[in-house]
Amino acid sequence: MIWAPEETYSREEIQAIQLRKLKQTVAYIYEKVPAYRQKMDAVGIKPADIQTLKDLEKLPFTNKSDFRDNYPMGLFARPRKELVRVHASSGTTGKPTVVGYTRNDMHVWTNNVSRIACMGGASKEDVAQIAFGYGMFTGALGLHAGLENIGASVMPTSSGNTKKQIMYMQDLGTTLLVATPSYALHLGEVVRSMGIDPEEDLKVRIGLFGGEGMTEPMRDEMHRVWGNSFLCTQNYGMSELCGPGVAGECPELQGMHINEDWFIPEIINPETGEVLPPGSKGELVITCLGKEALPLIRYRTKDLSMLMYEPCACGRTTVRMENLFGRSDDMMVIRGVNVFPTQIEEVILQIPELGPHYEIKVERKNRLDVMTITVELIDDRLLDSYSKLSELEKRIRKSLKAALGLDATIQLVAPMSLQRFEGKAKRVTDLRGDGL
Repeated sequence: MIWAPEETYSREEIQAIQLRKLKQTVAYIYEKVPAYRQKMDAVGIKPADIQTLKDLEKLPFTNKSDFRDNYPMGLFARPRKELVRVHASSGTTGKPTVVGYTRNDMHVWTNNVSRIACMGGASKEDVAQIAFGYGMFTGALGLHAGLENIGASVMPTSSGNTKKQIMYMQDLGTTLLVATPSYALHLGEVVRSMGIDPEEDLKVRIGLFGGEGMTEPMRDEMHRVWGNSFLCTQNYGMSELCGPGVAGECPELQGMHINEDWFIPEIINPETGEVLPPGSKGELVITCLGKEALPLIRYRTKDLSMLMYEPCACGRTTVRMENLFGRSDDMMVIRGVNVFPTQIEEVILQIPELGPHYEIKVERKNRLDVMTITVELIDDRLLDSYSKLSELEKRIRKSLKAALGLDATIQLVAPMSLQRFEGKAKRVTDLRGDGL
């Protein structure tokens, strides 16, 4: 189901909307936000200089550091009394990023989330179980409002208490699960350990996943756990941009459709800031159109992707962003080689003896980088056979070296022995600052 007619507009119609809203947004932000006015004045740009979409490139980038420098609400364009909602990021690396919404912002956000829910197969017939944590995080309440808006029944089960989550699935007939991919896999593992067959004994047919990236091998693992008929899609957003509702996958699974009448995407070279042509891989930059409380121009997401402008078989004409292949700030440089956790994940999930849960530790020993990858086995009986374990370890190291050009130490552990995460999974620990 297509929720909004704007999802099928021609490229010319989309660009006309974008240009009109871009001019309004730049003038609005220049007038209302002193920090932006200073940045624009510093590079000699005035709102009147923005006459084409190409002129967007003249504007300075917005970075996470701008939020820190103006904490908590120095980037806001509306006074506190006009805000009807305030959210914040987790703040795991310092002060959280604070975001706010006017009543109109809430309306736009809800409808954008309704679009991506419909893209992922949701309808008013669904019983949606939201296993995101409720609170300052935008994901839970964002999906909650968008799903209610299309008429679905919503269960705000929040995160954790896995056995009770499964009880609700059984007793209330959940058909749609909202969660992070890693928590959805954990739920599925527990379901099967209880002797429940998801395809036969549950009604869950759709997964709307977000909060962390999902690789194709992880999607394959999701089908192994939840069943081949399980429609497993992911959606994209972040607190600074609005929360969920920026983009989402349709059943064609050919990238995530961006709500282009509200967001202008660019792909840049993360090192130089140069805008790259369509089809190039680089860092995703997003300009928000029409936001009242917290307008953003050229926000550097640090997410690595690619834009695809060809119309999709689902009928939507909006640009699609390729599923994320990493973050520029997640990249590890190990012995001079650029390594992304998603590259390691793809190797692990292609080896049938291994489960989807893993941890990466990087240390410095004798002035050399050493990477240790701890990964769970599917069958703990392998732990009883030294020869089989040794053969499997050699096979993993060979596959990783072929993919990364690096050797790694492999630790194979029993099923269910690594930590499970209710929110974003923490996969990497870099201890190189602790040693020589």
